[in-house]
Amino acid sequence: MSLFLPSQLRRAADAAAEAAARVPKAVRPAVPREDGPAEPPAPRRDRGGWRTSAPVVALPTLLALVMLLPGLGDRQLWRDEHATWWAASLSPHDLSVLTKSIDIVFIPYYLGMHLWIAVFGDSETALRIPGALAMAAAAGLLGLLGRHLFTARVGLVAGLAFAVVPGITRYGQEVRPYAFAVAAVLLSTLLLLRLLERHGFKGWCAYALTVPLIGWSHLASLCVLAAHLALVIRARRAGDRIAGWAWTAAALIGLCLVLPMALAGSGQSGQIAWNNPTLHDLQTYPEQLFGSWAVAVPVLVLAVVGACLVREYVLPFALWTVLPPLLTFATAAQLHLFLPRYLLFTVPAWVLLAAAALGRAGGRLNGEGPRALRTGGLVLGLVAVAGLTLAAQPGLRTARADIAGEPDFRGAAAYLLAHQKKGDALAYGGQFSERRALDYELRDATTRPKDVLVYRTPQELGSYGAQECPRPASCLATTKRLWLVTTAFGDDPYGDMPRANAKAIRAGFRLADTRALHNVRVLLFTRSAAEHPRDDSAADRAVHAS
Repeated sequence: MSLFLPSQLRRAADAAAEAAARVPKAVRPAVPREDGPAEPPAPRRDRGGWRTSAPVVALPTLLALVMLLPGLGDRQLWRDEHATWWAASLSPHDLSVLTKSIDIVFIPYYLGMHLWIAVFGDSETALRIPGALAMAAAAGLLGLLGRHLFTARVGLVAGLAFAVVPGITRYGQEVRPYAFAVAAVLLSTLLLLRLLERHGFKGWCAYALTVPLIGWSHLASLCVLAAHLALVIRARRAGDRIAGWAWTAAALIGLCLVLPMALAGSGQSGQIAWNNPTLHDLQTYPEQLFGSWAVAVPVLVLAVVGACLVREYVLPFALWTVLPPLLTFATAAQLHLFLPRYLLFTVPAWVLLAAAALGRAGGRLNGEGPRALRTGGLVLGLVAVAGLTLAAQPGLRTARADIAGEPDFRGAAAYLLAHQKKGDALAYGGQFSERRALDYELRDATTRPKDVLVYRTPQELGSYGAQECPRPASCLATTKRLWLVTTAFGDDPYGDMPRANAKAIRAGFRLADTRALHNVRVLLFTRSAAEHPRDDSAADRAVHAS
């Protein structure tokens, strides 16, 4: 009997399979949410592959390049950009010495710019290209993010609107790491959303690498991890048992690469201790963030409407947009991080919410709706972008102009080069890092006045500033003609300079010529008394001051 058992078992199994096939499959009921009705199904993503992705990425990127690249080198560098140039021009050893006392949180950016300058030079245009490319990439990434969360038309409108925001043009043309922070935040968020739909070890490794990219661009941008945590919690509540553990591991690994730099930087916070915001700064925050009230108001109003329409994502968006300014303002006395440019990474979220509000006019935000309605929604979004572009024009002109209040060092350098003579010397006065600014403007000059009052160079001090000659009369002993570049306010040309320097110039020179430019004066002094004997070797030193 046992010989026939296998054939009997096979017949029984076939019969059971046949019966199971005739039974209809059970439909899994929607799981009710704890605080309301059944959770709606996940939004349908646009399915079109590269056909829908390409324009959503390409058009915002191209528009951003159009906004950023023309006239990229026209605006003068300002103090912070001069600091980038100076630090990035140092040797790796000198840069390491500098960052032991200041700006260690920017060392990844400075090292990257060091390599860039070695290849492409240090003209205004060359220095600004990396930031412009990063901001253009951010526009394309925002388009992809909008497509992933909502629809292709929402992503397209968001990317285009982002590209015309004056604040984006302003800091996309800045030789500072803010554009990289925006791009890193968007890349990290997009990777996370894709991983929450489909896990993968390589994907989580890639996400872990984006976390230090965010922190290395700017520590304040790490606030976006709060929004990422909210997305992970949402996925976990929906039944994803892997998301929580995977995200925690990836985030911790990424933060471990940032933590040493952050701890070292905490001891250098005194360099921005001047930043003590008031309620007025909080009130003007939207204008400073977007570049003008004419852009900030419509974007913020539409963003609030959009937040009401995307309730399933309202917490992540709130943590992305509202938490960073409130947190940095509340901790400003300790961390001094409340500056609109530090929080530029919040702009994409505001713009995406505004685009979602416009996108709802063209049908549901999961892509469903009549074709005519969806087309009309796209047209409405494009019209809104055109209107925003018109409203942004005054802000864009301001963004591309020289920074308000910054001295015209370019003009000062040009005047000095046109009127210098062999053997001329140069001194500085003021509070605008005049020496570093003139070093940049005169970097390519074959001949330039000697910075005769430098006693110890910035490289020797591990600082951005030089040490002045302790006996200026001796250092000036052989000088016949002395140029003074000063940003001191008022009529006194000796204001905001060391008293010993002012005394030596008064005693040994007379004023021969003055050239007044915007917030800076160039004065020529000629020798009026017999030369004093030198007892200091500083005048013979060959230095490169910052």
